Amino acid sequence: MHSRHLASLRLPGRALLLAAALLMGGCEATLFAGLNSTDQHRAITTRQDIVFDKEHGLALDVYTPAQATHAPVVVFFYGGTWVRGERAWYRFVGTALAAHGVVAVIPDYRKYPQVPLDGFMQDAASAVAWTHAHAAELGGAPDDVFVMGHSAGGQIAALLATDPEWLGTYGLKPADLAGLIGLAGCYDFVPVPQDDPIMLGVFGATPAQQRRGQPVSYVRGAEPPMLLLQGTDDSEVEPSNAISLYRATQTVHGDSTLRTYPGIGHEALLFALSRPMKNAAPTLYDVLAFIQSHPHANPVAHTP
Repeated sequence: MHSRHLASLRLPGRALLLAAALLMGGCEATLFAGLNSTDQHRAITTRQDIVFDKEHGLALDVYTPAQATHAPVVVFFYGGTWVRGERAWYRFVGTALAAHGVVAVIPDYRKYPQVPLDGFMQDAASAVAWTHAHAAELGGAPDDVFVMGHSAGGQIAALLATDPEWLGTYGLKPADLAGLIGLAGCYDFVPVPQDDPIMLGVFGATPAQQRRGQPVSYVRGAEPPMLLLQGTDDSEVEPSNAISLYRATQTVHGDSTLRTYPGIGHEALLFALSRPMKNAAPTLYDVLAFIQSHPHANPVAHTP
């Protein structure tokens, strides 16, 4: 989540140097433009700037496979240390999923310091509720909605899947989700280091406050199936986060899968969705396999 950890990337040669230079220079928009330039999927319908929260001016983008009918749906929450990011940067995620038969929804959410935990979690729950209500008209299945997130977005997705407070506002519960797909998410981080002003601002100054935003705190056996993907060379979000959530869920229901990728760092885990290449993590393959094997109803065939 901090550019100083770019040593964890395992992109080959020039791609590694370019990514490092762009992120360290704060030119994230340029980096993501490069990732999105690999988009070769033409049989996809893209609907942009759909407002799902008029009060806060929040919108989402939807990527739909050609001739989608009752397809699985993924709501993807991007990372950015809860302080930055734009849904348009993650078009490569939406097109990668849609090209393989999955309706992808990518919403924006309010960031810190505009809002702390409650604000962006309310936004995330609202986006999932909107997706559930509109899934059929998008070519998706309201009974087959997954939440997915990377890094800080993984924390958001995982909290929706573990703490019933957030979706409960909309008459939904974690078990209504078809599954959680977490990519290097922050799941077990209490106590927050006292020298991390962002996390202290987001989650609170005391361990009791911080646990409210920690997904592993809420595992009770009522969660949806989980796929947790993690690079072993991740120095931004320690692999212990995924291991902890996996162990907690195994204790109570066992419907969770942990995939660790040797030599893969924090960003490379996500970038593999855009640039499948030699020695890259099989992120897309594992995500699609999980979706295929965990439908709520009417399973749909996918081709990795």
